[in-house]
Amino acid sequence: MTTRRMPTATPFDYEAAVLACARGERFALRALYEREGRWLLGVALRIVRDRERAEDVLHDAFLQLWQHASSYQPTLGSARGWLYTIVRHRALKEVRDPGRTTALDPQDLTTLSDRQQAAEEGADERALDSDSLERCLQRLDETRRACVLHAFVDGYTHEQIAKRLQTPLGTVKSWIRRSLASLKECLA
Repeated sequence: MTTRRMPTATPFDYEAAVLACARGERFALRALYEREGRWLLGVALRIVRDRERAEDVLHDAFLQLWQHASSYQPTLGSARGWLYTIVRHRALKEVRDPGRTTALDPQDLTTLSDRQQAAEEGADERALDSDSLERCLQRLDETRRACVLHAFVDGYTHEQIAKRLQTPLGTVKSWIRRSLASLKECLA
């Protein structure tokens, strides 16, 4: 009886892929993502414990890899290890970010809403009228206003808005966050 051996796959050259990214060769970034994306997502998911946030971490990590691939130094460690370190640091930064949002149980949201409403009934309420909101929205840049409206009126996710506007995801998130801060200030 003859035993057949499985053909061995050619080992993936992580260092060459990172150096290709440094030269601006997009196929290398795609190859790295296809090779390690699911494992890196798992690393991020274990740290941030939320799939959507883990996907954002992975996206940001690959963007960082693309932008800073030229800073990789083979003498300091393997390219694969460097990639995992980027994801791990991005995930830890996400967890430590004091501005991060945490999903609440629907019952907790109801309780908070009831408390808020009870507190507001005794105080002088400043009604938010649609004219004030419209005036403040008009102060925003047209693209940023579109992001806010897509997110809060149309119900699009950040990813859908990024695709629709053909803009990087991180940029869309920044625009929305800054626009909300501007609206809050304007309405205060």
